[in-house]
Amino acid sequence: MANIRTLVVLHDLGMIALAWALAWWVRFNFQAPPPANWDSFLLAWPVVVMAQGGVAWYFRLYRGLWRFASLRDLGNIVFSAALGALCILLVLFTLTRLDGVPRTIFVLYPIFLIVLLGGPRLFYRLLKDRTLNLRRLDEGERVLIIGAGTAAETLLRDILRQGSYSPVGLLDDNTSLMRQRIHGVPVLGSIDDLPALAMNLQIKLILIAIPSATNAQMQRVVELCERTSVPFRTLPRLQGLMTGPADLGAVREVAIDDLLGRSAVALALEGVRRALAGQIVLVTGGGGSIGAELCRQLAGIGVARLVIFERNEHNLYLIDRELGERFPEIARASVLGDVCDDAALHYAFQTYCPTLVFHAAAYKHVPMVEAQIREGVRNNVLGTAAVAAAAVRYGTASMVLISTDKAVRPSSVMGATKRLAEMICEWQNQRSASTQFVTVRFGNVLGSAGSVVPLFRDQIARGGPVTVTHPEVTRYFMTIPEAAQLILQATTQGQGGDILVLDMGTPVNITYLAEQMIRLSGKVPGADIPIVYTGLRPGEKLHEELFHVAENLRPTQHPKLLLAAQRALDGPRLDVLCQQLHRACDDYDEARLHALLRELVPDFVQDQPPPMAVDETVLPLNWS
Repeated sequence: MANIRTLVVLHDLGMIALAWALAWWVRFNFQAPPPANWDSFLLAWPVVVMAQGGVAWYFRLYRGLWRFASLRDLGNIVFSAALGALCILLVLFTLTRLDGVPRTIFVLYPIFLIVLLGGPRLFYRLLKDRTLNLRRLDEGERVLIIGAGTAAETLLRDILRQGSYSPVGLLDDNTSLMRQRIHGVPVLGSIDDLPALAMNLQIKLILIAIPSATNAQMQRVVELCERTSVPFRTLPRLQGLMTGPADLGAVREVAIDDLLGRSAVALALEGVRRALAGQIVLVTGGGGSIGAELCRQLAGIGVARLVIFERNEHNLYLIDRELGERFPEIARASVLGDVCDDAALHYAFQTYCPTLVFHAAAYKHVPMVEAQIREGVRNNVLGTAAVAAAAVRYGTASMVLISTDKAVRPSSVMGATKRLAEMICEWQNQRSASTQFVTVRFGNVLGSAGSVVPLFRDQIARGGPVTVTHPEVTRYFMTIPEAAQLILQATTQGQGGDILVLDMGTPVNITYLAEQMIRLSGKVPGADIPIVYTGLRPGEKLHEELFHVAENLRPTQHPKLLLAAQRALDGPRLDVLCQQLHRACDDYDEARLHALLRELVPDFVQDQPPPMAVDETVLPLNWS
């Protein structure tokens, strides 16, 4: 690129000198100037080259690629020539009072310069494109597309059809695509060439068309886009394109999910569809983040009937209305009820006779449950026990418990209650001949009600600071659609008593998450938006774990699903202590509840983080 620019600079300087000479030659009837004017001609020549060269640099004539010469480039040449002639006139008048320089030179010179600078550019464009349609790149914003695969081709076709943007080129790391054309638009280079090309081609918008990109690939692409200071947009990930085409209408701003929501789970859709066809499915907590997405995907797959069990009236109304509008053909029922209410559960099970239950209802906020141990135990433990008992009583074929990585070696009340919920389902599975229980365990869900993402988004909108508990804290992350797909996949992969764990890749540093969200908002971490470390809250760990060392992970038929073996369980003792939990809840005896949790979950311990100052503002980590 540097060598090409040098040649362009030398070409333009030569054309400036030639235009000055031609203007004199024409002025003196195609003959050499008389001796009285010859000295003025030679004296002015270097002044002309330097002055006009500076004006050309100001108009960035050296930065554009000739193969994309357009009306905008021609306009820059015209303005450059006119301004350059005026500058030359003023400089020569100051130096020599224009002695020996005919005034008509300043009319002829810019005309010749426009022809000599514009002609070669347009001729080169003609050789490359075999067209002089100069308006093709000036009908809309100049766009550069990252990616040259199927999604990029579909997006490019839609852009050319609508005419709202002017596609300049595509970038792709596939070397076999170099110098190829897609719908007449060239593949200009690799993605690493983005910063230079965005400047040289005067790009106004970058479109990322790589829906199959991993989070690491997206992080790299977004980092390169941020270097250009040009706005950028992206197509949704593959799971987001399952219900629509990769057209211009699907383009949206880059979200934190694109950077941290790992590679899409390859959902064996036909297997899931066969497993769920004809089933009556009940989803507890169906108005929550995970429960609502489960309902959407279940309706999309086409179950026989969908029963939404939710105690939040507004959330139940919202998901019921949405499903009614999007999937009017799906039979559904909405039950306003609490999983701790045996009468409400018996009504739902007896009325609709579900064959499959997804138990998503739970309290998930670690600090809140830490301070409200009675409600955490009542909802997460006794509620799970009540749903499981109803499933067995009414002959439900399968129940899937949605658990969390916080149940592994729990350091919080919330984690301990979810571990106890896993144990209750395992015990029910051991003693039930008709109902099988499967547990699905995963990490944090981006954008869910309990996620840190909405908190960071609100803090950034208010101008900061963004609060992070500890510089070293990490978490596993996944997207809401991915979580729901994993849960659905568990219906085909899991057998009774199984704990299925998602291979979630590398945990994410929360400081990195905060920095990326700040950058995506157009701000600079630490400068525009400070990051403040507040110290770990009660019950929080520095690092989460997906499985216990005694669970002996094994692979399944699905490459992203792992099977964790259940640990030894004393079922009768569990029954006795759970009855004591029930009595302690009735008595609102929080000290007794805490003691029973520690007795039931022996590895319930408080994690001790490294010491740090509270409310300490620290410069952002350079973590990736």
